[in-house]
Amino acid sequence: MKALRSVLYVPGDKPRAIEKARTLGADAVILDLEDAVAPEHKEAARDNVVAALRVPWPVPVFVRVNGLGTPWEHEDREAALLAGVDGLVLPKVEDARAVAELHLRVPLWAMIETPLGVLAAPQIAAVPGVAGLIAGTNDLARVLRTRPHAERAPLLHALSAVVLAARAHGKVPLDAVYNDVRDPEGFARECAGGRALGFAGKTVIHPGQVALANAAYGVSEDEAREAAALLAAWDEARAQGRSVATFRGALIETMHVEEARETLAAWMPPESGPAAP
Repeated sequence: MKALRSVLYVPGDKPRAIEKARTLGADAVILDLEDAVAPEHKEAARDNVVAALRVPWPVPVFVRVNGLGTPWEHEDREAALLAGVDGLVLPKVEDARAVAELHLRVPLWAMIETPLGVLAAPQIAAVPGVAGLIAGTNDLARVLRTRPHAERAPLLHALSAVVLAARAHGKVPLDAVYNDVRDPEGFARECAGGRALGFAGKTVIHPGQVALANAAYGVSEDEAREAAALLAAWDEARAQGRSVATFRGALIETMHVEEARETLAAWMPPESGPAAP
């Protein structure tokens, strides 16, 4: 799967925003039929989304459908599937069995937004067909009755639980949205914190957040050069028959080699300019 550094939510009832999303540089787009759309606009939004899906996109497009037990869930899923969606995003997932019983034909992204969802995250991530877990901290913070905190300290246990569950089952963990679109510095800090926790990318709600998320979760040229240099040191040691290799004074182990290869595989060189050696 292509790296998902930035995944942009777009309201399904905003056709102009949907069209603009094609050009914003996000690694994937989520057309939203749930929280972003008022009940009286649900059907019109679904029609907008179906029309948008019938036109080719440059990136994967997912649809966040309305949740299990809502009046719109079945029609949302069927309409998106028939229109050729690349994946479905299911909100407020709490029950792995309910997810398994959907038997979807496309990858499912399960949103973990409640205490029960956090506790069930390992079982949810283990369901075949689940591509990844998306943290949803707005609802979670409300239910937990936490207070705002710049470093998200009250939510760190839950965020780590989402990452741990996803990584344990080879699925992709995506971090929650950052609400203040006027605070790029705070957004960048949260991206750095999310990457440090182990998230693979960030869900975003504003075009201005896309490039920042891509930078935070992408591989920099310096990181690519460092990975290439480590692999060169490893290959040189192997060619010389040495059983031990070092890089910048530190012992190279197999896990370091694997990490370096993953880094180079994820690196996206600029469209113009030389690649890292």
